[in-house]
Amino acid sequence: MPKPKSAPKSSASTVYHLRPEDEGRTLSAALKSHADQVSWGQVKKWISKRQVQINGNLCLDEARRVSAGDVVKVWRHPLAKPVSTQDVRIAHLDEHLLVVEKPANVTSVRHVAERTISTRRRQLQPTLEELLSPVLAKMLRLRWPPLPPMGMNRGRRQTNLKRSRRPNHIQNSKLLPPELKVFPVHRLDRDTSGLMLFARSRAAEQKLAVLFRRHAVVRSYVAYCQNYAEPQTIRSHLVRDRGDGLRGTQKPGSSSQDAREAITHIVSCDPVATDAEGRQYFAVRCQLETGRTHQIRVHLSELGHPICGDKLYNRLPDGTVCADPSRAPRQALHSDRLEFTHPFTGEHLRFAMQLPTDLRRWLQRLDQPTSPVD
Repeated sequence: MPKPKSAPKSSASTVYHLRPEDEGRTLSAALKSHADQVSWGQVKKWISKRQVQINGNLCLDEARRVSAGDVVKVWRHPLAKPVSTQDVRIAHLDEHLLVVEKPANVTSVRHVAERTISTRRRQLQPTLEELLSPVLAKMLRLRWPPLPPMGMNRGRRQTNLKRSRRPNHIQNSKLLPPELKVFPVHRLDRDTSGLMLFARSRAAEQKLAVLFRRHAVVRSYVAYCQNYAEPQTIRSHLVRDRGDGLRGTQKPGSSSQDAREAITHIVSCDPVATDAEGRQYFAVRCQLETGRTHQIRVHLSELGHPICGDKLYNRLPDGTVCADPSRAPRQALHSDRLEFTHPFTGEHLRFAMQLPTDLRRWLQRLDQPTSPVD
């Protein structure tokens, strides 16, 4: 791959599908093996300058271990800065759980391959889970950052206090007091916005997990697509690699140990905008019965209705690329409704989240024939 400055103007990024021999390598080593004509310095610069994603998630850690089948994307220009505590809103909080309005451009939880990275490296790209602790501290009027454990030697305590004066400072979750710990019970993709449920104790986490297993948590999404999607129920078994490096439905007659049943209900499909060229766009209401990784994106794409702005699942299983003239700012998918019965109080809770500003403005521009999307 040529260096970004010499890449074609029409190419915003270059994608690498990692091979079996890349298993266990560091991100920088894997990238260097694919872009062998590029210097080590340039590879490290791509990573540090926010130009590299792994499976759609920005990665700033050159020592991150990768796996065969990972999709690594190198962008010509740096991606947006990370979300901060000011971007996170809590819709509900009690002693057992909290409901969070997740913004786009933030990973829900730390990837398992990054669980052991240092606090300093976490600062570069905090997850929603990590951002919630300082948000909770402010709401509960607790000290932030919390004092280091008394057993820590004086020099380390003073150094840690000095480093942690920033309002967004990320703490090691093991060192947090119980009232500031959170436990995610489901996830949203990095570029998907919407309502997320977190537990505030291990006991609450276990009870909420039971609700999810019983499909007793109603999760409703709105996805924006260019074509009309007939209301229906989609049932398939999703695998990590459907044959083109992407997650997808297991092919008939094949078997895979990682195949898991996925059920998506398309409840409705309503026109919402018409662009300057007369193309119609629809709001597709989807309700999950299961919650597999990328489930809605995969199901709609394989049905022939890829979500506007989705750069990963923008082609059919046969390799046909679906044109996307929408110029959506990101994948146009938003989890706007959440409903469940509180496992401790028995109260039935319903939450709704408005469409975020970026998608709302996109739809407004899209529906103005005299002012096409700029």
